[in-house]
Amino acid sequence: MSSYAIGVDLGGTNLRISAVDSDGNLLHKITSGAQVAKGRDFVVAEMTEAIRQLSVKFSSLGELEGIGIGVPGIIDKDTGIVRKSPNLPDWINYPVREEVERRLGTHVILENDANVAALGEKWLGAGREVDSLCMITVGTGVGGGLVLNGKIWRGMTGMAGEIGHMNVEPNGPPCGCGSHGCLEQLASATAIKRMAIEAITKGESPELGRAMKEEPEFSSLVVYQKAVQGDPVAQRIFRRVGTALGMTIASLVNVLNLPMYALFGGVVNAWDAFAPAMMEEIHKRSFVYVATESQANLPNTKKTIVTRALLGSDAGLYGAARLAMLEPHAMEKIEA
Repeated sequence: MSSYAIGVDLGGTNLRISAVDSDGNLLHKITSGAQVAKGRDFVVAEMTEAIRQLSVKFSSLGELEGIGIGVPGIIDKDTGIVRKSPNLPDWINYPVREEVERRLGTHVILENDANVAALGEKWLGAGREVDSLCMITVGTGVGGGLVLNGKIWRGMTGMAGEIGHMNVEPNGPPCGCGSHGCLEQLASATAIKRMAIEAITKGESPELGRAMKEEPEFSSLVVYQKAVQGDPVAQRIFRRVGTALGMTIASLVNVLNLPMYALFGGVVNAWDAFAPAMMEEIHKRSFVYVATESQANLPNTKKTIVTRALLGSDAGLYGAARLAMLEPHAMEKIEA
């Protein structure tokens, strides 16, 4: 190994830090609870200590190319400030990069977590054979990232990729962003649970009602299990998820005409429950997709692919490390 980078994936629940070499091998990973309730200073202290441990562990094996940090929320890339993060409530206009660099005594790169996950998937996952892709993250919420010609597309103010707030139902459920009928309100794990509770309240699904009483952690996973077991209301909910995703992806295909749209996140584990409705909707609403889907008479470089991401929860780690490799800066030795 001639060089390596350190990637950080900070979420509302977990904090994960890894060392990744230039060939994409994950050398070591440190995982802990993010403990955001203890405040941002505590989280940053835990993060910087783990980065320090990895830099010491691999200092004799090669050059540290850089440190990339993926954080959820609205990031000002130029200043390294987190403007707002739904999963980190006290990180409002917080100069994260400055604080981490002060503690480590060296340069770091800060980026939105969905963007680095998209970059990781482009580097080593489903997108490794394409130049550009759109990543749609479908978990507790819905987000997205764009990689165009191998580089993250951030937009004018770093807010590109807010796919979760594309409108699907103009008069649909209210969203925290102030709109109604956003994709996040129809396809996220939170939305699936909400739709199930609404159906239970209306008396439409005794089976889901029993499950909610029996399961202390009633979640979208439980709803999926009931769908697999044949509960018609649970199946209807996932068809609605698929329809919403299909409408959104069809619009993205029509506008962007990229070779790949990769879905990533916990809800994607229910692929068999929502994908048929999703693909049906894409076929109905995107003439571009129909003209460029995976057909035998088209070269591989001219096919539109809608698929599951491959790297799972490690996509953000690989992407954060890759970002540090692609945007090198003069690295000073990390202070002990």
